[in-house]
Amino acid sequence: MAQRKGPFLWPLLLVLSFFFTSHGDGLGVNWGTQASHPLLPSIVVGMLKDNGINKVKLFDSDSWTLKALVGSGMEVMVAIPNKDLKTYLKYKKAKKWVKDSVSNHLYDGGVDIRYVAVGNEPFLTSYNGSFVNITFPALTNIQKALEEAGLADKVKATVALNADVYESPSNKPSDGDFRGDIKDRMLEIVRFLNEKNSPFVVNIYPFLSLYQNPDFPLDFAFLDDRGESIEDNGIEYSNVFDANLDTLVWALRKSEVPDLKILVGEVGWPTDGDKFANRTLAKRFYDGLMKKLATGAGTPLRPGRLSVYLFGLVDEDMKSVAPGNFERHWGIFSFDGKPKFPIDFSGNGQSKMPVAAKGVFPLESRWCVFGKPEMKNSSKLGDLVNYACSNADCTALGYGSSCNNLDRNGNISYAFNMYFQMQSQDIQACDFDGMATITTKNASTGTCHFPIQIMSAGERVIGDGVSAVAGFVGLVLFGIFGLM
Repeated sequence: MAQRKGPFLWPLLLVLSFFFTSHGDGLGVNWGTQASHPLLPSIVVGMLKDNGINKVKLFDSDSWTLKALVGSGMEVMVAIPNKDLKTYLKYKKAKKWVKDSVSNHLYDGGVDIRYVAVGNEPFLTSYNGSFVNITFPALTNIQKALEEAGLADKVKATVALNADVYESPSNKPSDGDFRGDIKDRMLEIVRFLNEKNSPFVVNIYPFLSLYQNPDFPLDFAFLDDRGESIEDNGIEYSNVFDANLDTLVWALRKSEVPDLKILVGEVGWPTDGDKFANRTLAKRFYDGLMKKLATGAGTPLRPGRLSVYLFGLVDEDMKSVAPGNFERHWGIFSFDGKPKFPIDFSGNGQSKMPVAAKGVFPLESRWCVFGKPEMKNSSKLGDLVNYACSNADCTALGYGSSCNNLDRNGNISYAFNMYFQMQSQDIQACDFDGMATITTKNASTGTCHFPIQIMSAGERVIGDGVSAVAGFVGLVLFGIFGLM
């Protein structure tokens, strides 16, 4: 996920669709798979069912995942990654994709595919226009293929867009319009979606408003009416979510498609990797969001039930940290399918811990720690820590994160253990030139959890942009060397 900016713009994200009776058909969840040790798809589907979730948003059309969804009764959104958009400029290729990824799964008792997302936030400014000229042609080809297959009434083609496609110079919704550099493309897309009765999918992230703007009022990021409101043409806004969504509504009005249906494709709150990313604030955000969704109030300009996909289901330790270290910690569940905090999916004051994933097998209870605490600082030791964090997830060591309070030896042990677990506890992965040792004593301390990996469901899934360079940059930002 690249750097995001928002209009008003205090962005928000959404990726998985949860369904509960009190929310009608409006709540879903994003199921991302950029993990070194992904959960077995059948286990994930079971976890979704156990928690009453019957709508899910995917980021591709992986056949293994879709096979696990057969007969589940869940409504599914499949997707075409940005890197593949160019391929579907050729209609023949688009037609084959629809056959393989949609038609072949739509049968009695098969997969209930409802949407195809053509691209994922392809107009982010950080992409420097790479996908601006190919997204709409790819969308039209996928739509044509759906129509030719006789599926256009059931399966809707759309584009998952970030809230940075629109903006407001005054930070008031009524001044909202599509970004000047992509306005022509956005007009093409929204009018096409309107013609085909397809929804506008937008990702909104209030957390990013805090992360990107030091002057952003904390309480305005939440939906519990604790902070000051802003006024716009006689309308009071008490939170950035409503203001952001209504900025889009104004942009649609000015584009002559005022009634275009809107789906919130991603919205959520991370639990680590930043001073504002923790379980306490995540619970506060979700409590307010669930309560809002349960009332069916919508926003001032779009009253009524909202269709929302939460972001996300589980943590993904292979995601790029280019936007921030929090990128690997969006899950309501941790990487092993354990819930992080109580959540009230009903929105009716029934907060409780979600049901954990079943059939997950952790590796042995052992950790890799620094075995030479008496050793003085050295460039060699720094190189070893750098190597470990370049090939594992050390984002919890960042400023304001859950392991930011460790001393020098604790930082080293954490880095060594994360690499050891990433390598599925291979004994050779806990050597580090004789400076590491394996222990059966839990190395966790205070708020810092030293995890044990799980038995992997398959080969590692490497996310876009993950590299040793990204790991090194993250390590420097952690300031670990300053503690040595």
